[in-house]
Amino acid sequence: MSGLLWIAVILIGGCGSLLRFVLDGEVGTRLGRDFPYGTMVINLSGATILGLLTGLAFGNEGMLLAGIAAVGSYTTFSTWILETQRLDEERQHRSAVVNVVFSLVLGIAAAALGRWIGAQL
Repeated sequence: MSGLLWIAVILIGGCGSLLRFVLDGEVGTRLGRDFPYGTMVINLSGATILGLLTGLAFGNEGMLLAGIAAVGSYTTFSTWILETQRLDEERQHRSAVVNVVFSLVLGIAAAALGRWIGAQL
């Protein structure tokens, strides 16, 4: 892999993480912060996009840049887990379970939908 490709990964990854930060703030402002709506929106949209990229059957470098650098830095597993743990600590057990179940079920559905759309293109 070339140095230029790695520079692209770094720059694209930085942009993906900044987009996540901005979108999370916007969603939180609009929907409130009692439930981690921002993280759910980010992870579901990321699952859809990653499924789409998979369905389009990008090559190795394309998937590295679009899938790993862009979508990988945009989505966030660690924040999802931390926010679920916070809900549980605050005795919002139902919200914690909803966060886990909805994120998993809707995430799998979003990835499958994206993959199906990508395969149709």
